[in-house]
Amino acid sequence: MQLFKKFSYVLFGLFFTAFGLHILSQSMLTFGGTAGVATMLTYITPLSWSGLFVVVNLPFFVISLYELGKWFTLSSLLSIIGISIIQDSLNLLIPTIQIPPMTASLVAGIFIGIGVTLVLNNGSSLGGIHILALFLDKKLAINRGYVIFLCDTLILLFAVFLVGWQSALYSIVAIMIASFLIGRYKTSPIKEIYKEEQLLLSDAANS
Repeated sequence: MQLFKKFSYVLFGLFFTAFGLHILSQSMLTFGGTAGVATMLTYITPLSWSGLFVVVNLPFFVISLYELGKWFTLSSLLSIIGISIIQDSLNLLIPTIQIPPMTASLVAGIFIGIGVTLVLNNGSSLGGIHILALFLDKKLAINRGYVIFLCDTLILLFAVFLVGWQSALYSIVAIMIASFLIGRYKTSPIKEIYKEEQLLLSDAANS
């Protein structure tokens, strides 16, 4: 029951995050992290966001596998595949809607912040910068919200050349909101994975 509850929270988190990213892309805005990199690449290549998102995240799984554990890495990989499928589905199901950039950045930031928090707090991640942030949080006790905000802002500086200063500034608003929520309402997904492993071992010993 506990595992099903966590799976449900992660799934809700993936939907929330994918919806927030969909809102940003509809308004020609972007985000930070590997999601933002994948979004920017869709502006200059014919490749899909989902395929680019998976490829961009692959190098970070080396860190995750060796430093954060195989179960966390597997969970993160499944989450990345899941959000890629959801994002492609939203692009097909939701029609293009014109939303003012500031409104889009505010709404998207809230959805992404809540979504990523649900994913991270229940033993998974969306790869990329999140893995780096969790690694630094674990090793150096650096708040993951600060790490994500800094990395996302640096990535957005490159986005200026693609979407312009105004769109980049709106995108930073979304990042600030999401980073605040992620940093404020956090538990350690690594500890959550450890608890699950101990629970499974205990159940196996008692059976």
